[in-house]
Amino acid sequence: MDSPTSGSLVPIIQISTTPVILISGMGLLLLTMTNRMGRIIDRTRLYATQLKQANPAERQQVEIQLALTWQRAKIVRFALTATTASMLMSAGLVIVIFAGALLHRDFGELMLVLFAGAMLLLVAALMAFLRDIFQSLSALHLEVEQTREK
Repeated sequence: MDSPTSGSLVPIIQISTTPVILISGMGLLLLTMTNRMGRIIDRTRLYATQLKQANPAERQQVEIQLALTWQRAKIVRFALTATTASMLMSAGLVIVIFAGALLHRDFGELMLVLFAGAMLLLVAALMAFLRDIFQSLSALHLEVEQTREK
């Protein structure tokens, strides 16, 4: 096996930068989602405390809000999982690109599967993220309605 030269590595590095940029962008998305999850957890703890102190008339409303935050936590957990899996597939793609270059083998089909998988997982994560945003607005609307009734 021949050692790669700097001239032969440049095109490989150029090809591998796309998944690396993708990983960087997904890292920011992951940061946003983890912050969102933290807020959901804080809100869930607040509702749990309120539920313990609620009178029978307030109890049903707090239980509804608690159920909504739990549902949102599951949605964001899925989005976080899909984003992380997408990042892992993108990292795997970089490894396969370099392995193919070092071993002088064509891993085109595997590269295609990894890239397509990373994109599908990213789309699924973004859709779940949007679903959580819409659900949070529903929960906010419910809170506004409860406030108006008082």
